[in-house]
Parts: sequence; structure tokens; C-alpha cells
Amino acid sequence: MPNPAVERTLLILEAVMKNPQGIYPQQLQKSLGISRSTLYGILRSLKELGYLEQTGGRGPYRSGPRLVAWERRAPLRPLNLMSAFYSEAAALQLDETLALLLPVADGLLVLAQVEAPALIRSAYQTGQVYADQRTAAGDLFTHPLPENIRLQGYAQQDTPELSELALPVCADGYVPEAALLVSAPAFRKKPADLLKQLPALREAAARLSYRLGAQVYAPYQAEIPPTIEPAQIMEQDEISSFLKGPWAARLACLRPDGTPHVVPVWHEWNGVSFHVVAWQGSRWGEYLQADPHLSLSVDEPWPPLRRVSVQGQAQLLNPVESQALLPALLERLSRRYLGQAVLPGLEQRPGSLFRILPEKIRGWRGLHPAQAGAR
Repeated sequence: MPNPAVERTLLILEAVMKNPQGIYPQQLQKSLGISRSTLYGILRSLKELGYLEQTGGRGPYRSGPRLVAWERRAPLRPLNLMSAFYSEAAALQLDETLALLLPVADGLLVLAQVEAPALIRSAYQTGQVYADQRTAAGDLFTHPLPENIRLQGYAQQDTPELSELALPVCADGYVPEAALLVSAPAFRKKPADLLKQLPALREAAARLSYRLGAQVYAPYQAEIPPTIEPAQIMEQDEISSFLKGPWAARLACLRPDGTPHVVPVWHEWNGVSFHVVAWQGSRWGEYLQADPHLSLSVDEPWPPLRRVSVQGQAQLLNPVESQALLPALLERLSRRYLGQAVLPGLEQRPGSLFRILPEKIRGWRGLHPAQAGAR
């Protein structure tokens, strides 16, 4: 028998998705036949989680950013995923072959590729299924998954003919649904040479995952391995470089009753302050206006386990300054996190723009910040 609370929540989401112009609570209560208190409790939770948003305090409910990601996932595959892949390939400008592969019943389907310019190069036939050829991309989908792949979030193969590096593309942020593969002749590229491209390739795989609707990028939910080196403090230039990647931040603030509220946010760091956008209907924007004290954390789930912790205060920008900054900021955030221009309608959804002024900002690599002399 279905869980009644889950069933009511799904029915509310379905109703909102069927009414993109917005739907009022009175309409939901009438169509679903549930009590007012139950309805408002579910709506409040969905707003705080980012699945719904509301214009003003009494306006209709519409799809929030996380529900928009759900709604847009299906059209992104495979044609839109191919378009995103070619956009990423153009930005990467690799000197070796880059391919996008999908696991199918009898092997790996080559969905798209950009061949290396060299005369001797790796090459695959787009549209062909490779059943017998073992590649680094195939290793991402093996069962059971090798422990090193689960921990590091990528697969690498080195044969007498080829050097390959593959990263998973995950629609939910955790389970691979496609693979980004760079392949080179072994005489020209050794495994260590390809690993130099890992940070840029990982960012590309993350952006492709975000295009599929992922909220985070943490393939296989990687756990911290026991062999990670002791923590080291990151210098300011390392922190700034890390914060330019497409990694969502977790923003922690306080509700009026004093309990903590944590939400994932897109952010931009300019070397002095952060900018974050609270979408319409986001409760955390209201919380920050009541109490500007907050913390931010940004981290990666694989070695070298970089993470940045920020304590500071938020300033709500006035409408004039916000209108001047928002269009370009939304464009940069969309390019950084999604690899494309601002999604249609998204520019109409911002509610508030905040500037976060850090009072403390610290970064580490490795384990146990206390061992690195963190203050």
C-alpha cells in the first residue's frame, strides 16, 4: 500500500508541473482533498528544499530550481547531451580524442566524439556499439566496481597501444549514465600525461551531469580512503582556483527558532566576496535578512579532498545594485555550472541577491584539519 504522505507529496508536484503558470493552495486543496494544515506543511517543506517557489507570501506556487531540473532532464538526452558535449569539447581544446559513450545492453555506444588533429590518433565510429573492446569507459560500469574507481571517481587504462582516462556523467550526481573518455596513442601520451587533464575533465563531466539535472557531482558517493595524506592548509591562490570550479556550496544559516538551515547554492567568488542568489520562494533568503551570520562549505569527495570553509555575513543588495549585477552574474553562473547560456525563464526567477563578506576563510587538502594546525 502506498505511503499516504509520499503519495500526497507526489500529487502536489504533479499538479504544479501541470500548471507552469502557477497554482494556488486553494486549488490544490480542492483537487487533492487534503486538510489545510497538511497541505501547507508539505508546501513549506517543498519550498525550503527548493522544489517549489512562491511569488510573494500569498502568490501561486510554481516549480522551483530543483523541480525545474527534473522537468528538463528527459529532453537533454541524447541530442541535448551531444550538444553539451561538443560545447565542452570546444572549451577543453584537447590535443587527443574526446568521446561520449553510453552503456547499452551489448556494450558501449559511441554517442559523439571529437578526434585528435594528429595523423596517428585514437578514433571511434560514432553510432557504433563496441562490444568486445575493453576501455576505461567500460570500467566505470563494471560490477562489482573496482575500489580504486569508486574512491577516485575516474577510470584509467594503459595498454601497449592506448592510454585512456574516463570520467562518469551522472544524472543524479552519483550513478553513472554516460562516460567522458579521452584516448591517446600510448607512444605519445602516458597515463601521467592524461592525469594532468583530470581537473578540467572532471569539471566538464560535472557540468554535463548538471545539464542532466544533478544537484551535486559525487560519482559512486565516494568515501574517504584511509590512505589519504595528512591535511595541509591551502594557500589563498589554491583556494581561489578551487572555488572557480563548478562545485555547489552548502550555505548554513539560522531559522527564527534558532535551528540550523542548510541549502546547496551556486556561488561566485571574486577574490574578496561571494555572490549568491536566493530564488523566489526560498526561505533561506528571509532567514539571512533576519540574521546575516552564515557559514559556507565547498568540498570534493575524492582525493586530494580539497575543501574550503567560510564564516561571514550576508548583505542583501538593494534593487538598483541587484538589477545591475544580476544579468551578467546569472550568465556566468549558468556557463560555469551548466556549460550553457541561462535557461529560458530562469532569469525571471531570482528573488534576492546577497553579497557574502568572509570573516574567516580556510582551505585544506587531505584528512583531519586539526593535524594541519587549523585555527
